[in-house]
Amino acid sequence: MKKDEFLQSLKEIKKLTEEIEELYPTIFEVSNRITKAVDSGSKLIVCGNGGSAADAQHMAAEFVNRFLKERRPLPAIALSTDTSVLTSISNDYSFNEVFSKQVEALGQPGDVLIGISTSGNSTNVANAVKTAKNRNIFCVGLLGKNGGTIKGLCDLDITVNSNSTPRIQEMHIFIIHTICQMVEDSVCLKN
Repeated sequence: MKKDEFLQSLKEIKKLTEEIEELYPTIFEVSNRITKAVDSGSKLIVCGNGGSAADAQHMAAEFVNRFLKERRPLPAIALSTDTSVLTSISNDYSFNEVFSKQVEALGQPGDVLIGISTSGNSTNVANAVKTAKNRNIFCVGLLGKNGGTIKGLCDLDITVNSNSTPRIQEMHIFIIHTICQMVEDSVCLKN
């Protein structure tokens, strides 16, 4: 990467962080929904593909272990982590069902599902949202570009308005960390 490309990337990041300020009310509401869910014995379910799968796993780990504070473990699961489940569903049915079948098996009313998709058009994430909605699970889309097909399916969406996958992913991890801190702060206040 040349210096001018580096500076252009920084300029894009700065612009996106300024735009994300406007998303604070939605991020706050998502955090409150998750806090209510885990306080009532429900869980956070997170799914995504590729880098978004890594973000889903990262988020679940921050909940189950800890983010910044010592506190009780919070129930969260990333649907991209069980290779036997992923490969059996892909082989026997379709990769488009790898998350929806897990939501059907593991999701309960009162849970919160976060579907992560930088394009907003991941069919398997959209199918997970549809299944979750049928099970009375609150759905959040953590999306990129214009939100794609998933945007209209969710109860709330947080869309990073960029066409650059790396920039979207960088903003997604900031949003994930913000949600983790907000939930953790709320849980610690109650203990």
